[in-house]
Amino acid sequence: MVLVEEVPEEVLLREGERDSEFETDSVAASDDLLSDDEDEDFSLEDETFYDRVVALKDIVPPQTRSAIAANVEGAKGWVSWGFQKTGAIAWIVSTSALLVGLPLALAIEDETRITQQEREMQAQSAGQQQLLGGGQQPQGVLPPGF
Repeated sequence: MVLVEEVPEEVLLREGERDSEFETDSVAASDDLLSDDEDEDFSLEDETFYDRVVALKDIVPPQTRSAIAANVEGAKGWVSWGFQKTGAIAWIVSTSALLVGLPLALAIEDETRITQQEREMQAQSAGQQQLLGGGQQPQGVLPPGF
């Protein structure tokens, strides 16, 4: 069975001891941690872009990282909102064009076809009258453009 015992703070922080385990008394202590073998194994060419970005985690303070993450999330939200609204507008425009524009285009094409048939019929009747009666002018009032 495990016995849990509370250790008072005064015992942990005795006079002369460091307040943090990350503080060092001299540069020599940190030099002992790095050996020459590690320096020889490290190659700048083998380091990837991802490794460099991950290493920035130790350099950038947590408050700055959280602010950057919040800004990126906000920008991602705005971009997502923009794409959704653009898609909705594109849907409205395309369906409106199909529902209004397509029947209009078909009606214009049909009207053009009917007008062309009328011209052909008038040309045929004018040709028949010239063959039968000579050079008589067609009777009746013709609208402009016919």
